Amino acid sequence: MTLREAPDARGLAALILGASLLGFAAMLVRWAAPASPLLVGFYRMAFALPLVAVLAWRQRTPGPAGPRLWALLAGACFVTDLWMWHTALRLTSAANATLLVTLAPIWVALVSVLWLGARLRRRFWTGMALATAGALVLGLAQGARLGTGLGELLGALASLAYAAFTLALGRARRNLNTLEALFWVVLCCTVLFGALGWARGEAFSGYPPRAWWALLALGLGVQVGAWWLITWGLGHVPTSMGAMGLMTQPVATVILGWLLLAEAMRPVQSLGALLVLAGVTLCALTPPVPDSSH
Repeated sequence: MTLREAPDARGLAALILGASLLGFAAMLVRWAAPASPLLVGFYRMAFALPLVAVLAWRQRTPGPAGPRLWALLAGACFVTDLWMWHTALRLTSAANATLLVTLAPIWVALVSVLWLGARLRRRFWTGMALATAGALVLGLAQGARLGTGLGELLGALASLAYAAFTLALGRARRNLNTLEALFWVVLCCTVLFGALGWARGEAFSGYPPRAWWALLALGLGVQVGAWWLITWGLGHVPTSMGAMGLMTQPVATVILGWLLLAEAMRPVQSLGALLVLAGVTLCALTPPVPDSSH
């Protein structure tokens, strides 16, 4: 494997913007109640699928099936991540659930070192520590609570699935364009979420208007808008750096909570946001060193 030696500034910018749009996700999942965690995932994907399919059809390119299999694997990992995260949001605070999912870059970096042959410079690890500390400050500043512990456990497990998703999607993007990769991910997620919801006897209808609007916003705004930017960005930066760029999501969650939910932004929250941004910037300026034997 050959890792890029220098990041693409446009790719990193797309990742950060997409991750910022993901800040809407936690609030929209809450507003989508009484839809179950599985059906929130299903409608999020189902509303996104037609638009993604049309756009991907226009940009389709012939090629081997291997990259599509990587995209389908990414979709299966994303289903696992979202199902556990949506459930965690019902069992603990949004801050706790989001905070624990942001542990994913740690697992991505470890895989990059242990399996993919990358060497991460000391400054990269420093940046990761800063960003992780910032995410922790944000979670605690938002009033994180331990609850029963099940929500926190699901959030931590979701971070492992999110890391696997990031790695598989980055692999798929080597040979698939942005919209093709996004199409296969969304298609896989729609089928799996729908099958799981049907098997569990979930109610696919009967929701109030606010829930339907939240589900539509999740599909078009988060799944199409945010993930188009993120998927495109992952094709232009190293995977480890891409995972770090996604850590701007907690910053967006704090800002949107202040603007839309009238949650006061305390000085400690501002400190957390600055730590995350500083960590992401430091990682962007310190790309991974490829293993010369790969």
